[in-house]
Order: sequence, then C-alpha cells, then structure tokens
Amino acid sequence: MNYANIKYYDIADGEGVRTTLFVSGCTNRCRGCFQPQTWDFHYGEPFTREVEDQLLESLAPSYVNGLTLLGGEPFEPSNQAALLPFLRRVRERFPEKDIWAFTGFVYDRDLVLGGRKYTGFTDEMLSMIDILVDGPFVEERRDITLQFRGSSNQRVIDLKKTRQSGEIVIWEKLRK
Repeated sequence: MNYANIKYYDIADGEGVRTTLFVSGCTNRCRGCFQPQTWDFHYGEPFTREVEDQLLESLAPSYVNGLTLLGGEPFEPSNQAALLPFLRRVRERFPEKDIWAFTGFVYDRDLVLGGRKYTGFTDEMLSMIDILVDGPFVEERRDITLQFRGSSNQRVIDLKKTRQSGEIVIWEKLRK
C-alpha cells in the first residue's frame, strides 16, 4: 500500500487533535473529490514499518486524541490488508486513543458479509474503529456546514454503539 499524506496535529478530520493518514487508492472516484490524486493506488510513498513507527510515535502525547484514516479509500481490499496489522499495533500500544475512518462505501451495504468491499479483514478492521464516516461524496449534496462530512448523504457512525445495539447509531456529539 502507498500513502498520499500524513497530517500531524490535525484538528479537521475527527474530534480533537489527531494524526491523520491519507492512504492511496480509490475506485469510488467521486465527482468533486477534494483529492483525486489519491485515486491512484501507486500515488505517494510506500507504507513501510518505519512510517508505521513514526505514526505510532506521533500518537504518544496525551493531547493527541487518536488516529484518523482517510483516502483515497481505507476500505479498498488491498488497503484493508495493509492497514489491519497497523491498527493492531495502534490498539495494542494506545488502547485509550480513538480511531476514526472515512470511507466512500456504505457501512451496512458494502462492508458487511456479502458486500462489495467485504474481505476477510473487514470485520476485524471495523472492530478497531470507533467512528466511521461513510458514504460517497455526492457533489449535488455538498454542504460545507456539515461537521466531518462533505455531503448530506454521509453519516458519522458511532461504531461502538452500533456494534452494541445491532443498529446504526449516529455519533451523538455531531452538531445538527
């Protein structure tokens, strides 16, 4: 897997101060995407163990709330395979930090058993994610007033509560 960018001390892509990893590769190719260069799976730099180590070090300060995964698309099958071992390392070293992920796929359609992007990695990867922003960016539904999303069809899902209840639970801290 390649990655397009890393933002340290990011305050735009999740709650609080975060480390944000932008992975490369996306087959959604949403019209109006804010970074179409990340559609290319070969864009950017290789995601190596050294890069993982740098990301882990950036999560160490107590004022850093957690990790955010963006893209490109973290849930492309090849990206899931590369991200899962890294997420295991994050959870092992920082169980108190939260993990956010943004996906252009729809959680309860594409990332479930039988879904078009479901793999042998998906369930475990989702089990480590606290907040999932799902759904493709739809240019006709673009709304710059929305918190943590670009278009009104996208949802900010509290995956912990969703797993507990068995139904989609929207993150309650979301501004209306």
